Amino acid sequence: MSGADTECGIPLVDLMRGLILFIYYWLEGIALAIIPASFQRKSVAGEKVLITGAGSGLGRLLSHRFAKLGCELVLWDVNKEGNEQTAAQVKRLGVKVQAYEVDLSKREDVYKVADMVKKDIGDIDILINNAGIVTGKKFMDSPDSLIQKTMAVNTLAPFWTVKAFLPAMLRRNHGHVVTIASAAGLFGVTGLADYCASKCAVIGFDDSLRDELAYLGKDGIITTVVCPFYINTGMFDGVKSKFPLLLPIMDPDWVANKIVDGVLCNQRMLILPRILYFLLFIKSILPVKCAAIANKYLGASSAMDEFKGRSVKCE
Repeated sequence: MSGADTECGIPLVDLMRGLILFIYYWLEGIALAIIPASFQRKSVAGEKVLITGAGSGLGRLLSHRFAKLGCELVLWDVNKEGNEQTAAQVKRLGVKVQAYEVDLSKREDVYKVADMVKKDIGDIDILINNAGIVTGKKFMDSPDSLIQKTMAVNTLAPFWTVKAFLPAMLRRNHGHVVTIASAAGLFGVTGLADYCASKCAVIGFDDSLRDELAYLGKDGIITTVVCPFYINTGMFDGVKSKFPLLLPIMDPDWVANKIVDGVLCNQRMLILPRILYFLLFIKSILPVKCAAIANKYLGASSAMDEFKGRSVKCE
């Protein structure tokens, strides 16, 4: 073995370079956490932003906020009426907007409408995978058809949208992929087995995609994954927080603002509220039985007991 190699066969110069970069980016992360967000924001004026699930709730709020930033909007939703209402509201803000009806549970529909967008609009700069559905039933009470649809909309649809629009981002080394996941993808919740699994999957997808882009040297393409607690949009009507001062059902306007700030600052992972960062750390070091006790007494296990949702449980 060469004297320039470590015992594990890694060239010493590569090891030192990796260590220096590791320390540099660690210090950079600390600095960025201290610097006020207002000094970190990028401009997205003129960018083309595609938002799925734009016909209501968080998707509609995000549409308004990106419109106010001067973006051109592409709105997707299976709810044609709601989507067109969002488009009409956004047009009054003086930006270009195009609404498309698309069933995200069908791969062929996603690709077909994506081709239409590329023909009508051109390349997408910011892709926001926001659409989602929730069954809200205990595992054994969840119909197979609803489990499959949850996975199709919440997990597989982001795969298809990214596959459709990422190639242009790769060619230009420019773009931003935003995945609206959920805190339920980080913590198991009684009555949300399919939803938790679907959101856990897209958190893993985002992590893998980010690593793959870094490996390819595509530093101009950013990914952001958002993991919020319950939001008061109607999607989780009936859900209760046992300790609302600690874990409140969040105001959708506040969440939308935080998401947009996270995108503008190129934040890689956003967990809301911030107390969940601490709880996630605690979960990582607790024995499984202790975590189960914590879930019970913090109310996580019973939060869905009075779940109603809305008649069309999509976001």
